[in-house]
Amino acid sequence: MKNRILTFWVLLALLAVSSCRTAGPGTPARTVAEFFSKYENRSGFKATDWSAGLTTRLLLMKLGNLGGDNELTQAISAVRSVKVLTFSPTSGSARELVAEGLTKEVDGLLANERYSPLPVAAETGTTVMRYSARQNGDRVKEVVATGNVQGAPESFMLVAISGDFTKSQVDKLVKFLPSVSGELAR
Repeated sequence: MKNRILTFWVLLALLAVSSCRTAGPGTPARTVAEFFSKYENRSGFKATDWSAGLTTRLLLMKLGNLGGDNELTQAISAVRSVKVLTFSPTSGSARELVAEGLTKEVDGLLANERYSPLPVAAETGTTVMRYSARQNGDRVKEVVATGNVQGAPESFMLVAISGDFTKSQVDKLVKFLPSVSGELAR
């Protein structure tokens, strides 16, 4: 009898620990795609889905203005899609959702899906971004950036870039992304 009660309490404790990841309203998303689906139609959120053709043209135009190199051009050409989700809070509870809920939920799903954190170079302006990547062998299939919208430090932005990149192309892409994050969020 004692073993059953002990087993019950251990299972209850494990359930409580595993539910600590439940940040944000409702059931936490398990994948980046689920996260977009969960929030894209909610009030205050803005979702943008860019096709590879449009994305490539816009980013190559911006790259030309920055005097980019060949490896970055190849990385941008390897982009299949870019999804951007932004949220700018207007109340105290919305700011708390950004600070606690959204960031924790994204961190949990990235850890669950085995995304690897990427080192971050110096940030530009008020945009602070964190990067993670999902690899398949020696190729990177998706890069996810989380942070804030340029000029709005209390906001939230999630950028998911899918494609087929080498690690050196991802390094170039991660250095380039903060300079175009404002354009992506529009």
